[in-house]
Amino acid sequence: MNLRSLFGGQLLPDFARGIHPPQNKSLTRELPIETLPLPEVVAIPLLQHAGAPAECAVRPRQQVELSEIIGRRVAGGLSANIHASVTGTVQALTAVPLPNGRRSQAIPIKPAASEDGSHANVSIAEELFGGDWPEDEIAAAQPIDILNAVSEAGIVGMGGAAFPTDVKLRTTPERPVETLLVNGCECEPFLTSDDRLMREFPAAIVTGARLARKACGAKRVILAIESNKPEAADALRAAAENCPDFEVRVVNTKYPMGGERQLIPAVFQREVPTGGLPLDLGIAVFNVATAAAVAGAVLRGHAMTHRVVTVTGGGVRSPKNLLVPIGTSFQTVIDFCGGLAADARRVLAGGPMMGFTVTDLSAPVTKGTGGITVLSAAEIDEAEQTACIRCGRCIDGCPLGLAPTRIAHAAKVGDLVLAQKNHLAACCECGCCAYECPARIPLVQYIRAGKVELARSQTESRSG
Repeated sequence: MNLRSLFGGQLLPDFARGIHPPQNKSLTRELPIETLPLPEVVAIPLLQHAGAPAECAVRPRQQVELSEIIGRRVAGGLSANIHASVTGTVQALTAVPLPNGRRSQAIPIKPAASEDGSHANVSIAEELFGGDWPEDEIAAAQPIDILNAVSEAGIVGMGGAAFPTDVKLRTTPERPVETLLVNGCECEPFLTSDDRLMREFPAAIVTGARLARKACGAKRVILAIESNKPEAADALRAAAENCPDFEVRVVNTKYPMGGERQLIPAVFQREVPTGGLPLDLGIAVFNVATAAAVAGAVLRGHAMTHRVVTVTGGGVRSPKNLLVPIGTSFQTVIDFCGGLAADARRVLAGGPMMGFTVTDLSAPVTKGTGGITVLSAAEIDEAEQTACIRCGRCIDGCPLGLAPTRIAHAAKVGDLVLAQKNHLAACCECGCCAYECPARIPLVQYIRAGKVELARSQTESRSG
């Protein structure tokens, strides 16, 4: 494809460094979103967001309705509400493994059965994202009402970070928001959940962006999409046709374009300072799925109870894009997709670049789970790890210009001071370094472990 001719002779925006791994999106990119039948039980974690876990607000054997609050955010701190993703009966509080390897207290709920004993299988995709979004209701929504609705609904960033969305929207006169940047890049290989959401429900995304813009006071909205999603770009252009100061901007397909520190230079030719935030540049960044959730919360009173998940890879029999109740186990989701193939070797929460290996399939889908990737033996590079040869390819590929080997090796030997000097905290864990490494050193795993150890030591020093 000649991108220069496709986009009017203009070169597409880009950022320094980065890589071009195989996209592998063909397994699911043309598959419409399906609704997962209600599982036998959901186990909804009280920690699905950045910050402190929510506090349990229900008791065993209590009857709850879909969208009812079952976990309340911690007052005065960073936290988010948790809601029932099904109507049913609360079971005894339990502990579950999270997709990122941590554990959390969770509230199991057994869905209510119909008269014949079966569980209802009602598609709520249209209720959540479809239909008309009345112009008079959008116009009438006030910033404080939008903020309160988003906070009550427990909406968090659905691009992976799971940062409470109402906190992002609460700006100050000292740091106003000039631009709302809606991120539809979905650069992670294999995953297509955002692509399908943009193609099937663009009006919900545009409506949510309009409401978020009102809440944070932004002057304009830019919807950024990678060039490998032309149908999504066309759908959003059509949905935003009559919205003033809205622009759909196509950027290069390059990994990790979906990271805000890479997307902002590509769109605005400006760099987020090390240790700083997009807000320092007057920019607020939201994922497209987050924007759709904002629309549902403000105009339809829907809490964050479901999300679209791509189930993909050569290790699953029938890849799909699914609308899944939060708290559904990975095992249940994979079983609905035909189960594991005979040569399945690894299950990932997310995609192959930034995803976490899942060893316990009882782990539940959370607000931050955009994909479940099951890799086959053929898709896994099982080359043996060797010693670092100082080739510098990890440095050349790092989109932040860091020295990944220095950080990783310092973290590996427990030298947190040296790791911090080499900007341990700045690493976005995109995986470019590990992908490029000819020695197959698991650089990202070492860096993640270093961050965990640093957080633990900082907590101990504060408490001591």
